[in-house]
Amino acid sequence: MLYDIFKEKRCFKLVCGAGNGDVEQIERLIALYSLSGCNFFDVRADIDVVKAAKRGLERAGIKDDRYLCVSVGIKGDPHINKAYIDKNSCIKCGACFSSCIHEAIQETTDGYEVVLKKCLGCEKCKTECPNNAIEMKSMFKPLAELLPPLIDLGIDAVEFHAVDGDKDNILNEWNELNRIFDGPISISIDRLKLGDEALIDVTKKMVESRKPFTTIIQADGCPMSGGKDNYRTTLQAVASAELFEGANLDAYIMMSGGTNTKSAALVKMCEIPIDGIAVGTFARKIVKDYISRDDFFDNKEVFEKALEISTNFVNTVLEFNK
Repeated sequence: MLYDIFKEKRCFKLVCGAGNGDVEQIERLIALYSLSGCNFFDVRADIDVVKAAKRGLERAGIKDDRYLCVSVGIKGDPHINKAYIDKNSCIKCGACFSSCIHEAIQETTDGYEVVLKKCLGCEKCKTECPNNAIEMKSMFKPLAELLPPLIDLGIDAVEFHAVDGDKDNILNEWNELNRIFDGPISISIDRLKLGDEALIDVTKKMVESRKPFTTIIQADGCPMSGGKDNYRTTLQAVASAELFEGANLDAYIMMSGGTNTKSAALVKMCEIPIDGIAVGTFARKIVKDYISRDDFFDNKEVFEKALEISTNFVNTVLEFNK
């Protein structure tokens, strides 16, 4: 069962991106990382994406001990936002194109435009735009509309992105989620809009509304920030894990948000007991040049090189439990 990988402290979760609709990339990522030892996969709450994820698992040929999670958000959650470029305001400087690590912006004959299926809502393009030509738009859908078709397809867990300063709104959406889905739920939550005291208070209310240890707390340090591989980048992820660990909640704790090859070493150095580590940006980045190739599955040399890189990374991350 899914809970076993947390009880045994051997969870490596691959975050494909709550806004990532690139089905080819997702199928390739999941096939590759499943063979590398990854046992938990987080994808966008979308029928075509879930089907692509299942194809990836089938390609890997590993039926046991592999679990699929979909991410849902509330209004205001950056994970479900998409960037839009106002071509009337765009000065065609290319700053957005250069800053997008997800390759979600393409150059056209009349400027730049966002490839929505690849946009993960990180806002780097918006931050870099010198003329305020980019805005973020929410792709929010009510849970009652979004989840039932995905549950019918067969998912193992749901991740609830609780990025909001309104605690009442968080708890209302949480109750709605629990009404619709009775399986394992992961709470992805950080300190962006709530102080430590308020953060622990709302998380405690969510955890206590469920049976003990049926909830996973994904302690996000700096969401969508794991492009760099150093201790500083992963420091906030460790600090967030420490905050939740100190609250003594009846839930499993998974570290995320800026995770990289240094995460396991730092969490061990700080002697913080966690049950798993989730990695998104960095895990995708290190194999990007391979999975973007048309011959990824057919070229044995290309696939095996990517597999070597991803397997070494998974093994490094799983050092947190040793």
